[in-house]
Amino acid sequence: MLDIKFVRENLDSVKNLLSVKGFNLDREKFLELDGARRNLIKKIEELRGIKNQANEEIKNILRQKKDPAQTISKMKETARRLDVLEENFRKLKKEFDVFLLDIPNIPHQSSPQGNISLNRTIKQWGVKKEFDFTPLTHIELAEQLDIIDFKRASKISASGFALFKGNGARLTRALINFMLDIHTDSHNYKEIFPPFIVNAASMTTTGQLPRMEQDMYELDEHGYYLIPTAEVPVTSMHRNETFNESELPVYYAAYTACFRKEAGSYGKETKGLMRVHQFDKVELVKFTKPDESYQELEKLLDNACKVIELLEIPYRVVLLATEDLSFAATKCYDIEIHAPGVDKYLEVSSCSNFEDFQARRGNIRYRDEKSKKINFVHTLNGSGVALARLIASILENYQQKNGSIVIPQVLKPYMGGKELIEK
Repeated sequence: MLDIKFVRENLDSVKNLLSVKGFNLDREKFLELDGARRNLIKKIEELRGIKNQANEEIKNILRQKKDPAQTISKMKETARRLDVLEENFRKLKKEFDVFLLDIPNIPHQSSPQGNISLNRTIKQWGVKKEFDFTPLTHIELAEQLDIIDFKRASKISASGFALFKGNGARLTRALINFMLDIHTDSHNYKEIFPPFIVNAASMTTTGQLPRMEQDMYELDEHGYYLIPTAEVPVTSMHRNETFNESELPVYYAAYTACFRKEAGSYGKETKGLMRVHQFDKVELVKFTKPDESYQELEKLLDNACKVIELLEIPYRVVLLATEDLSFAATKCYDIEIHAPGVDKYLEVSSCSNFEDFQARRGNIRYRDEKSKKINFVHTLNGSGVALARLIASILENYQQKNGSIVIPQVLKPYMGGKELIEK
């Protein structure tokens, strides 16, 4: 959520900044709601003052053993008017909150302004694998090796799900443990294993609600949701809490399954592991002081990239243009790994800075040690990394002519010393 005072004082500038993200801020609606809200606050404060003054007058009249009936009558009328105004304020605040929650975050000035065509590759690592045979896709490899069963997954659930079997299941487990070990042992993240079901307040804090509700799996009418990413429960761990400055930055790494309807995936590649409704992911989340958040974003990106480098998979880092940014992000890097079987780069991580946008929605703050002032933290997160497409890339990059898969060196200890996945 944006700072109301900042929006009010920079309304035209904010409208222009949001336009490069493809959002049209209703300037008149903001002024109308904000003006009415401030006017009501003023009237409520005035009536509260009158009511408090009347209470003191009644006390003095009673001390003097006089009849306070007339003053009590006036106070009751004031209280009645106050109740009406406070009810009007609650209704107006609800309407204003809905309006504010629909406004995306302002892009950082370093994000290229424009649509997806302006996304900029800022790093290229590794060399694309060359084969002396025609490489198979991960779908073909998985079926031949009997390690992923898409047909049975559809029978159990629906299309867009995957059933990992045997060495496919073990590869999944190996990757999760490998990534958690790297981030906790080498990158100093604290491991978290959060619930996979969250309430609406948690989804609102990170920005999934109300804007992206159609992409979420809601469980019942009580407002519980399957998580789309560990970002949601881990960020909301500190909702309505205040850090001491000395505690920052805070680093968390969490494995979870993730659930997404992929409602907006029409026309996109959805075969195999390209776009599934359930996938595994190790997520990295940071809480930082405002003046350190962009330095911490670069560190976060390096941490996620390290996973791919240790797996020896060619990748590139893409700085997203403003119209390609997520609702809550000010700046974002995508990490895309190459998959030679489908001959595409596949996104496996988005590393984002949200500044104080999520912190305002979740009331997550810190106390400055010198001034004792309470400020909002900055939140960041990034996948470290997502497994579905990572597994697709590993299968396609490490395939042999006979259809077997060489296990990446760093994963061999997690695969019981195996050298190959073979039929």
